[in-house]
Amino acid sequence: MSHNQDIQKKPFSHASGRMLSCAFGVAAATLLSLSSTNLSAHSKDTNTLYEWQPDSSILTQLINAIITPVSASALISIQGDYRVIASDALPGHETGAFPNRNNPNSIKSKNLTYKVPANPKLKGKTTPLGMSPFGVALNGVPFDPNAAEFWQNNRRSGWQYEALGGGVNLGLDKSSAHVQPDGTYHYHGIPYLLLVDRSSQQLLGYAADGFPIYSPWGYTDAMDSSSAVVELKSAYSIKSGSRSSGPKGSYDGTFVEDYQYQAGSGQLDSCNGRSGVTAEYPQGTYYYVISAQFPFIPRCFKGTPDSSFERKRGANNGAQQRADQGNRQPPGQAGRKPPAQAIAACKDKSEGAKVSFNVNNRQLSGTCRSRNGQLFAVPQR
Repeated sequence: MSHNQDIQKKPFSHASGRMLSCAFGVAAATLLSLSSTNLSAHSKDTNTLYEWQPDSSILTQLINAIITPVSASALISIQGDYRVIASDALPGHETGAFPNRNNPNSIKSKNLTYKVPANPKLKGKTTPLGMSPFGVALNGVPFDPNAAEFWQNNRRSGWQYEALGGGVNLGLDKSSAHVQPDGTYHYHGIPYLLLVDRSSQQLLGYAADGFPIYSPWGYTDAMDSSSAVVELKSAYSIKSGSRSSGPKGSYDGTFVEDYQYQAGSGQLDSCNGRSGVTAEYPQGTYYYVISAQFPFIPRCFKGTPDSSFERKRGANNGAQQRADQGNRQPPGQAGRKPPAQAIAACKDKSEGAKVSFNVNNRQLSGTCRSRNGQLFAVPQR
């Protein structure tokens, strides 16, 4: 997505002119989650997870979303034991100008596919992040905290520059993001333009081990949703004293190694997470937090990260990529099909024909439309 402000996510545009997805002052995509038993969609304009049961009056809008092409989008589906996130890595919100003086890379549309456990489990010990993405936002943009800059350009020096530490200028924009050499836009900290507001808990995405990632706010009592909402602070701080080796000088946050974890000094653990209730998990879950303090984006896992996040040799991201970027369709569009009932309703009909059909025991009326050579019924409200 060679950006310079000229590539943005567009809201879904339905035949009826309705808008299914709008954003926080900017256009954004609706994330669809499909399972064998129900259909659900996460609409970022309200930050609410809606479960569309068969008797929902919103079912027609969901079907429209399924069969309407999406430009610059992320699709989330449950496939067996995994939650699969496919995206083109376009953020759907305003970005900085790329390339810029400190980041020479242009944003490009990508073909990213990640999978995470749909029912993640804590494993009792932590796993360091390394140089792979930590997770993926609901808009399909990776959370990738570690910078590839090291003291004296020596990866073996033991001193890695912290992307938000001020020691190097990486050309980050208002959402703490910039662009990889391969064109992948990614977050190094709080994605401010994804936030509905800056005082409420918000589901932002999923970590590579499957646990959810939230904005920096949560309940004072982690297990009591009636308690006050506060900003959650990490338990990391800058070490006192001076570095005895490498770059020398006082610890000041320039390097990752300048920080230390002090249990109990914040509400979050060493992986910047905690267990508690959320709107999406009213019974409680372990979840990670992207904080305003180091580590910003977590640097370790409490579960088992999926290998789809590992950086492949010769690639700048841990997701599957296609070489023919210029010829690809938006993610999910190539294989996305209307419900079988919508196709059957228009069999032997012509485009524009009015039909009725049944989906999940709900009678719908629609109009036959053609896309990619396939005739199917588009439900009418």
